[in-house]
Amino acid sequence: MEKHEKSKPHKPRRLRFETLAIHAGQQSDPNNGAVMTPVYFSSTFEQDAPAKPRAGYEYSRTSNPTRTALQDNLAALESGKWGLAFASGLAATNALCHRLRPGDHVLATNDLYGGTFRLFKRCFEHFGIAFDFVKASDQAALERALRPSTRYLFLESPTNPLLSICDLAPLAALAKKRGVLTVVDNTFATPYLQRPLELGADLVLHSLTKYIGGHSDVVAGALIGNDEELRKELAFYQNAVGGQLGPMDAFLVLRGVKTLPLRMERHCANAQRIAEALTQHPLVEKVYYPGLSTHPQHELAARQMKAFGGMVSFELSGGTPAANAFATATELFTLAESLGGVESLVEVPASMTHASIPPEERKKAGLSDGLVRLSVGIEHVDDLLADVQQAIERSASPAKLAAR
Repeated sequence: MEKHEKSKPHKPRRLRFETLAIHAGQQSDPNNGAVMTPVYFSSTFEQDAPAKPRAGYEYSRTSNPTRTALQDNLAALESGKWGLAFASGLAATNALCHRLRPGDHVLATNDLYGGTFRLFKRCFEHFGIAFDFVKASDQAALERALRPSTRYLFLESPTNPLLSICDLAPLAALAKKRGVLTVVDNTFATPYLQRPLELGADLVLHSLTKYIGGHSDVVAGALIGNDEELRKELAFYQNAVGGQLGPMDAFLVLRGVKTLPLRMERHCANAQRIAEALTQHPLVEKVYYPGLSTHPQHELAARQMKAFGGMVSFELSGGTPAANAFATATELFTLAESLGGVESLVEVPASMTHASIPPEERKKAGLSDGLVRLSVGIEHVDDLLADVQQAIERSASPAKLAAR
């Protein structure tokens, strides 16, 4: 009888991002073979005996099969072991803050989303929690600002709205050395362009409302990490506070994430073209985009990110009046808050998304009242360029046009 060698155990292949976006956390329904994850609208689940839930589900505030599929998908995309989905990005940040106690300290980048600043300062500071805001691209200043009581180093990269880049690996290593958890809001980059956990961060935060959902039709947030004790703590607050994501919203995010790689490629390509065109326009004073060689952290962004993202900020000569005029003169760019959808949006941060930050704090961070922020969509780039051009011309004063 022929002797056969014993077969070696099969080593699972590491799937690439585009494949994970479509398949991670999702299987065909075992009952009927449905390919898409069902939306489990049930608020409660039958138990086999008291305190013995069937298949691990008892009440949808605690856990829901549709939300589980999304959480597992996000964990795979961010190279994490677990994910938790919340009703919004701020609900996820709120869960982080609930871990803090009076006397604790949070060190955050000074150029960050206005809603995060508002949550920190107006919702938690009066409980005796201290918050400081430092330019995160200045590692020496950040290190000086760390305290023995610091619990979180809270970073955005790219930042909102000035698109600064944080050098995540050394900052995370510094925080770890001091016993501080590094939290990175990865909303602008998405896991397709950057995975902070692989660079040493402890937690990744997302507003899923933005690029991951991608269609401006859902509000959602998430936290992703590797430490199981952290997951237990944060899952407790997700359940106890009631900030969990509903099943229909989870389904919408799952639907959006399947096309994330395709959309991000177009967002990035369009944004690069628009940023380059803005730098050539005589009425534009400054352009903020990490894909430009003139950006102070361009080389870092090229090393840390796969591409440079779909957000572009700029300042027009004429300041605030010109910015407001531009924002109301666009025809394809819709004047609206939020970002990351397939359609292009324009806003003026100082009076819209960042209005909750006091003017003196905005000035300290370098955020001028005349700054314009573009969320560049996936329309044809030539149409977007034409819209930007005509809006700049319409927003310029006759004197400035004559001077050209």
